[in-house]
Amino acid sequence: MEEPGTVYFTGTAGAGKTSLVRAFADWMRSSGYDAAVVNLDPGSETTSLEPAVDIREWVRLDDLQDEYGLGPNGAQVAAADMIALKIFDVKQAIEQEDADYVLIDTPGQIELFAFREASKAIVDALSGDRSLIAFLFDPALARTAAGFVSLLMLSATVEFRFRLPMLNVLAKSDVLTPEQLSELATWAEDPSRLYDAVTRDAPTPDVQLSTELFRAIETMGPLAGLVPTSAKDATGLDALYQGCQRVFGGGEDLEPSHAPRTE
Repeated sequence: MEEPGTVYFTGTAGAGKTSLVRAFADWMRSSGYDAAVVNLDPGSETTSLEPAVDIREWVRLDDLQDEYGLGPNGAQVAAADMIALKIFDVKQAIEQEDADYVLIDTPGQIELFAFREASKAIVDALSGDRSLIAFLFDPALARTAAGFVSLLMLSATVEFRFRLPMLNVLAKSDVLTPEQLSELATWAEDPSRLYDAVTRDAPTPDVQLSTELFRAIETMGPLAGLVPTSAKDATGLDALYQGCQRVFGGGEDLEPSHAPRTE
């Protein structure tokens, strides 16, 4: 059997990772595919995700705080290292799900996922040939040119750290107007339009800095489109699936594992 497609959902705190993981899993199941949800956030307090594999069965943030007298940030750092020690147990639990897709909800603080050596070891252990990172763009940050560029740079940094294919995903697209959505799509597809917006909005002393940052982004190459999605109204989830399949299977659809659900 072909290995499942593994998708790591990451992004800045509050970008909507958990909601999108839940919505995408529901969409996949309704389309006839088996999706296993994995929670890798030891401090998650959500009750709506219902993961098939939950890191909190091995490592819990509040337990670490109580046992070692750590604050929330210190406990998150310690948890990342402890998860790495348990990762082969987690991998075995994921394999038992025998799913078409594995959807991984990563910790809310992106720096804990992206910049710890333990996280690199975790991703290396769980990833196969069919793995990618879905980097979520928070519309509250992405709606300005400066914020959009900042997210592009963060996305490129995550790609550099993990060396996996990247898919840039606009979360919560329902909070934006059609005009704002069109502008963001233009920025993601046309470097010259993004450059014009960056230099137009930058104060005069910052234009040179903005120009250099933009050139660095062009060199790194993260300008590859943006997939608008909404967990609230389930828009864009089919496009998210198609983006994943372009990476995993050259764009070909999966064979459904079961009959699609009809509501």
